[in-house]
Amino acid sequence: MSKTLYVGNLPWSMSEEDLSREFARHAEVKSCRIISDRETGRSRGFGFVEVGDEDAERVVQAMNGYSLGGRELVVNEARPRQGRF
Repeated sequence: MSKTLYVGNLPWSMSEEDLSREFARHAEVKSCRIISDRETGRSRGFGFVEVGDEDAERVVQAMNGYSLGGRELVVNEARPRQGRF
């Protein structure tokens, strides 16, 4: 099983490869994606990283508040997406 982690406050220049590499120092990354604006294609400053259940809490502890590109990351377990109105 795996858990999806929300990663906020990403540096605007960060790529999915960069994000995966940073998290891979703490756990095996199963998938990684940075959310981009549909119209401009630019990063919206947040993304998601999927790691194993057994690694999730340790990764959150290690990466939440971690300074990357001059910004402190916000990392927590992702919540299910709420319906849109």
